[in-house]
Amino acid sequence: MNISEAIKIAFQSLWANKLRSALTLLGVVIGVAAVIAVVTFVNGINGYVATKIFNLGADVFIVFKSSPATTNIDKVLEGEKRKDLTMEDYEAVLEACKHCEWVGAALRNESGHVKYGEQSITDTWVRGMTPSMVPILDVDLTAGRMINDIDMRNNSAVVVIGPDIVDKLMPGMDPIDKEIRVDGWVYRVIGVGKRKGKTLGQSLDNYAIMPITSYQKQNGSHTSVRISGKAAASGAGFDEAMDETRAILRARRHVHPGDDDNFDIETNDSLLSIWSNFSGTFFYAMIGIAAISLVVGGIVIMNIMLVSVTERTREIGIRKAMGARANDILLQFLIESLFLAKAGGLIGVLLGIVVAKGVTLAIGMPSEIKLWAVAAGVLVAASVGIFFGVYPARRAAKLDPITALRFET
Repeated sequence: MNISEAIKIAFQSLWANKLRSALTLLGVVIGVAAVIAVVTFVNGINGYVATKIFNLGADVFIVFKSSPATTNIDKVLEGEKRKDLTMEDYEAVLEACKHCEWVGAALRNESGHVKYGEQSITDTWVRGMTPSMVPILDVDLTAGRMINDIDMRNNSAVVVIGPDIVDKLMPGMDPIDKEIRVDGWVYRVIGVGKRKGKTLGQSLDNYAIMPITSYQKQNGSHTSVRISGKAAASGAGFDEAMDETRAILRARRHVHPGDDDNFDIETNDSLLSIWSNFSGTFFYAMIGIAAISLVVGGIVIMNIMLVSVTERTREIGIRKAMGARANDILLQFLIESLFLAKAGGLIGVLLGIVVAKGVTLAIGMPSEIKLWAVAAGVLVAASVGIFFGVYPARRAAKLDPITALRFET
């Protein structure tokens, strides 16, 4: 019996029991769909984090009172006890860091309230920053201008707003020079930022940017600032810029030689490394859960194939009596098992992609399909079919033809 004939017979057998075959696929479908969805989400989020959230550039660093990426509770508590970073610290770095092209400082509140007339919007990211943060963060505008040094020196009540605020509070209007209330304080709109979209269900366009001095006038100066630096040159210049900044702050904050810094400096690479470790742990946990589904699906395939062997014992006896070899019987049942698993794998791949893209459309969670993940899903499913189909196939192949012919269902 050739391969094409074995495939034809296997397909006819599975088609004769369509409902049973479909139910047999479920375990493999769920397992493969979970793997594809997880890989798609992890790759999408990793890419988004790298390009949108931690896109500081290879020549940018940020100084924190305590790194927001710290996961060790002891270090978090220790960081909370440190002295705040102040505008005086920022000015010292600005003046003394010779390898820094730009030095900026920023503060933010992620739960602001903005009102214009009778309309209002909540959960606004209110950001106070120095004008030098603009080239560091690469902020783009679609209308008006950005805050400048004069605004900062004069504590000017001016603000650059995101597109969500315009859409919600001033639809169809020119927002420039309109007065809005940010957490109860009146500000004049001088610019509108470029639309960025949303991710994880959260809009990236609901923000208000004001001079950091105006932010401190409204909220007080008791909050630690974040100091950002952009090196004048990459490579050695970047390392020297960080070393200079560290030395300046250690001297200002009276850190003794040999003692640890009482502040944290993070770079794009260090923040991405922390995120990659977290996403990697999540990835492997979900793959473990998906693997359990695949094993369960494989066991179901094996059990169904054993039932099939029992139901078709007389058929096996007749085929052997007509000259079919043990390898022919083995091949037929292996092909059936492989077909079931591979069909489940293909359906699982499609389902995983549909689920991932559906979630992306619904809440904006980034997703990115990887061809290697698709290929791996189909290959793993086929491997499950072969592995769990060997025992039923060998059992069928070893049946004695005389005993098989006498078998009654």
